Amino acid sequence: MSKVQPIRDIKRVKAIKNMLKGSGTPRNFLLFTLGINFALRISDLLKLHITDILDEKGSVRGFILLKEKKTARAARIRINTNSMEAIEYFLRNTANWNYSDPLFKSSRSERSLDPSAVYRLIQKWTEAVGLTKENYGTHTLRKTWGYMARKRFSVPIELIQAKFGHASPAVTKAYIGIEDDEIENVESEVNL
Repeated sequence: MSKVQPIRDIKRVKAIKNMLKGSGTPRNFLLFTLGINFALRISDLLKLHITDILDEKGSVRGFILLKEKKTARAARIRINTNSMEAIEYFLRNTANWNYSDPLFKSSRSERSLDPSAVYRLIQKWTEAVGLTKENYGTHTLRKTWGYMARKRFSVPIELIQAKFGHASPAVTKAYIGIEDDEIENVESEVNL
C-alpha cells in the first residue's frame, strides 16, 4: 500500500468540515477538526477522554496534556479557536456523555473508535469531496496539519519538525508531502 497523503486543498478541508457538521454525527466533526488541528498520531487522538478537554467545572481547557504513545514524549497541545468551537458543538449536540467517556466513543460500544474504523471514515470523507487520486488514511489528519502549516501559514519546516518530533527536516519534508515542484518553483522565484 502506498503512503497516505495530506489534504492539500483548503477548500476540500472546509468541504469535509461542512459535510461532517451537517451530518448529524458531531463526533465525526470533532474527530476531523481535532485531528487536523492537534496533529497527533491516531493512537494518541483516540485515547482522549472528555476529562482531557473539560475541567472539573465543565469548561473547555486551554490545553490538553498527554504522553505520546510512540515516543513517550510529553505533549502540551493548545486548544485553538476552531478546536474550541468543535468541542462546544460536540457537547451541545451529543446526548448522554459522561466525563469519563472516550472523546471518540464508538457507536457500538462504550469504548473508543479503533484506528481501522477511523481509516474507513477518512476514506469515505475524502471520497465524498472528490479526493480519489491519492491515498488517504489516519495519518492524513496529522499530515494535513503539517502541510497547511507550511504552505498556508509559512511555518518554518524546523518548527513543524519539532511539533512532530522528527529527527530531521528531511524526514518532515517527506512526511508532509513537500514535492520537488515546490523546490523548482522556489528556484524560479528566487531570481537574483
